[in-house]
Amino acid sequence: MAPRKSTTPKRSAAYYRSNPEAYAKKLAYDTKENKSPKDRKYRAELADARRKRGVMGKGGDDLSHTKSGRLVKESPSKNRARNGHNGKPTKK
Repeated sequence: MAPRKSTTPKRSAAYYRSNPEAYAKKLAYDTKENKSPKDRKYRAELADARRKRGVMGKGGDDLSHTKSGRLVKESPSKNRARNGHNGKPTKK
């Protein structure tokens, strides 16, 4: 079952709810980006870490990469908003 929609969405969510054309464009871009081997490997690494910690599939906090490369728990809102990227590491 899908999660319930927030009654008080943050700025991005509110924008995409009121602009379906922009949301469709974003979904097309995200679909293409998330298919890349690099992104699949990145998600697999996080999924393995979540399984080891016993939090996979339970919702709650994300695992966030620190600058040193460690994984720490962090709220999804803060983790996914950092540096304007969609939860992916910054490109060097």
